[in-house]
Amino acid sequence: MAVQTVAPSTDAPAVDLGPAAALSCRECGERFALGPIFACELCFGPLEVAYDLPVGDPEGLRKKIESGPENIWRYAPLLPVPADVAFKPNLNPGWTKLVKADNLARELGVTGGLYIKDDSGNPTHSFKDRVVAQALEAARAFGFTTLSCSSTGNLAGAVGAAAARAGFRSCVFIPHDLEQGKVVMAAVYGGDVVGIEGTYDDVNRFCSELIGDPLGEGWGFVNVNLRPYYGEGSKTLAYEICEQLGWEIPDQLVIPIASGSQLTKIDKGLQELIKLGLVADKPYRIFGAQAEGCSPVSAAFKAGHDVVRPQKPDTIAKSLAIGNPADGPYVLDIARRTGGAVEDVDDATVVEAIKLLARTEGIFAETAGGVTVGVTRKLIEAGLLDPTLTTVVLNTGDGLKTLDAVEPTTGPTATIPASLEAFRAAGLATD
Repeated sequence: MAVQTVAPSTDAPAVDLGPAAALSCRECGERFALGPIFACELCFGPLEVAYDLPVGDPEGLRKKIESGPENIWRYAPLLPVPADVAFKPNLNPGWTKLVKADNLARELGVTGGLYIKDDSGNPTHSFKDRVVAQALEAARAFGFTTLSCSSTGNLAGAVGAAAARAGFRSCVFIPHDLEQGKVVMAAVYGGDVVGIEGTYDDVNRFCSELIGDPLGEGWGFVNVNLRPYYGEGSKTLAYEICEQLGWEIPDQLVIPIASGSQLTKIDKGLQELIKLGLVADKPYRIFGAQAEGCSPVSAAFKAGHDVVRPQKPDTIAKSLAIGNPADGPYVLDIARRTGGAVEDVDDATVVEAIKLLARTEGIFAETAGGVTVGVTRKLIEAGLLDPTLTTVVLNTGDGLKTLDAVEPTTGPTATIPASLEAFRAAGLATD
């Protein structure tokens, strides 16, 4: 589908997307009618969803949310979805565990309370199910018949699964050298999976070209022409974390950075909760986490720059391997505004952190989770993250998707004959 030109408008939307009122440019503030567009025609800034939120009765809204389904649709009054969204065929992601990580806290020297928001419990085992669920509802509203995306792996699987459940065709595009587990997971749902020779940024450029070609007619690219709606799914992480903490904002959050959209939308979600009176207004600090082999936002933060210089990715954390992150400048703004930081760790540290989280809390994270845990430890050691405050660290995917990262250094403790004598000789028997 070609990128449409939509006249600026503040009129009521022609489609039913609940409280969503318009699309608003993040740069110049110009408003546009709801539609499958993602860039401002006046300044080319990114568009995001603007709302008529249900202000004025926080206690009533809180009760309505708490009586809702145990998935992201409990927050339907705050999302760009129709009121009956819970009754439509969807994967219904969300309401994943917030794990109080006392064992890990002792290892890291955290005394103020450490939590892991473990989004590996979603239907396709990553947080991408949240954003795809949102994009799917926009695709329905705009009459698309094919669901598509450019992906570093997790998104491809989430799109394939959601499309299968909803009766859409899917066709996803990935770098040709992804982890095999993610390729299989994307393909098993029966849609088309196309490997593109090059990096994720090459894949994304190709998808942008396809949208502007007749070949893309009727295609909803969840992270391109549906991106304003897609991004709103990440807000539900902020909503859930605060509700699970008893309707309180944590003091500190450590969030992985790929495109940067997740971090910016979590901040947006926190600000909305404050505006609605669902949580008390208080200072909080947001920290971004990257892998050293793809750390353009971290490099810009440390250099004091406002512009993010693209990098060619070279890291085992392939789900974060976006060398030209679209939301990078906004991540810098949020980290600086909240008194946080953006940090990175090398691949060896990522592997160590994956094992540390597994050993202490029984959570097997994919490489992105190793990045956030590794960065958390680095921030504490550098005195940037306060260990006496409440901290939430995000794990956005399942370690079964990135077995290659830990396989070389993880395996049987010993291989022995089936005898007690051999077990004793191996030195593994305990008193």
